[in-house]
Amino acid sequence: MSLAKDEKGRFAVVGAGAWGTALAALYASAGHEVSLLVRDEARAATIAATRRNEAYLPGIDLPSTLHPTANPSAALTSADIVLLVVPAQVLGSVAKELVHAIPSKALVVLCSKGIDRTTGRFASENVREIIGARRLAVLSGPSFAADVARGLPTAVTVAAEEASAADAAAARLSTETFRCYASDDVAGVEAGGALKNVLALAAGAAIGRGLGESAKAAIVTRGFVELRRLSAALGGRAETTMGLSGLGDLLLTCSTAQSRNFAYGLAMGRGEPLSGLKLAEGVFSAEIASRLARERGVEVPIIDAVADILKGELSLDEAMRRLLTRPLKRESAD
Repeated sequence: MSLAKDEKGRFAVVGAGAWGTALAALYASAGHEVSLLVRDEARAATIAATRRNEAYLPGIDLPSTLHPTANPSAALTSADIVLLVVPAQVLGSVAKELVHAIPSKALVVLCSKGIDRTTGRFASENVREIIGARRLAVLSGPSFAADVARGLPTAVTVAAEEASAADAAAARLSTETFRCYASDDVAGVEAGGALKNVLALAAGAAIGRGLGESAKAAIVTRGFVELRRLSAALGGRAETTMGLSGLGDLLLTCSTAQSRNFAYGLAMGRGEPLSGLKLAEGVFSAEIASRLARERGVEVPIIDAVADILKGELSLDEAMRRLLTRPLKRESAD
């Protein structure tokens, strides 16, 4: 079933973390009927009764047209648009578990950022094999869950394999406060979303270690060069990395502890305990990104350093010395 741009639809959001709840609230506030698929019945009942998801998105009132449920069939069977908003490392298994309930004509939208650390593939590659001929799109860009849930202005990228499909998906997913730009560069959009998380760990660690804003600026700028290099090697286009899903997302993620990856890096730099911190996808993506770069002959010293720190093979101070003592060269964005 295809929907006209302004027609109200039925959305199913899979995953009731901060981002999933925020997207569910966004589309419910825009007048759509929205089901939010929650992991267990008790939590679904609490969200329904309180109209809050205090565990993941505190202080946000949820619209009455948002319906929490722990029943996959109830959430998915009549959905026009299905947003998969679960961590990238479990996205494939969740898609396999739910595919039987997803309508054949539904638009499936992937809203997680990361590289599968087992296969080295992006989410769209894994999910495409599972959902068959169903329409598929990827949503990525500079967006904090609390901002989106509160209806603050946000712009993101929506990518699909065909330009016309991307245009249609962007139109369906845009609201008065949530502007979607279309792209047919799925690889570039996914690469930007995954790699910026790794670089945010480095930026946060620099601030946490007391190295200063100048060091952070250097990491973000030279890290962006690495993002461009590796994205190109993985099939992405240069203009995509310069847009919302590349540079835009990198700048936001490296700017504040509101970013989980930056906050995780801060804790690393300060030597604080890391157990119990909120999920930071960059922790899972760093090693596989480093490996993919090595296999393709791409130079990514910052990403490599983050991967080695996370493996316990390099200290932060050693990493900084290693980066600063690399051979001098002319600056290049390539």
